[in-house]
Amino acid sequence: MGVTGVGGVGGVGGATRGRLGGSDTMTPVAGGKRAGDRPKQTFRPVLLALALGITLCVVAWGYLVYAAIDFGSTARQDDSDEAWWYLGIASVGAVACLFLGFMLVVRFSRAIGLTTPPEPKPKRDPDAPKGGKRAAR
Repeated sequence: MGVTGVGGVGGVGGATRGRLGGSDTMTPVAGGKRAGDRPKQTFRPVLLALALGITLCVVAWGYLVYAAIDFGSTARQDDSDEAWWYLGIASVGAVACLFLGFMLVVRFSRAIGLTTPPEPKPKRDPDAPKGGKRAAR
């Protein structure tokens, strides 16, 4: 009889039945990994371009928001029409930068496989009447 491990069951920490770490009832399985080989990861310049575009959009958005806040405070203090116009232009630019940044994030997530594109709509039957049920009458 061999030395038993923790708890007297023979699993952890000791030799069991004459072999180190082995068992009389369990047979060894085939060696090696059962998973397939992973494809080699290569440099993808598209991902770099998307990441740089996202960064640029976020930085531009932050600057335009800061500028809009500054123009707004100037316009309220000085009651300047020119500052109100700059406030409006900076606000629209900030919205555009944020929208573009979100669109680039979506493209980036599709490029790395995080999301998938929607399923295409099935083709319409050319023999079916146009206009739905009312047109079929």
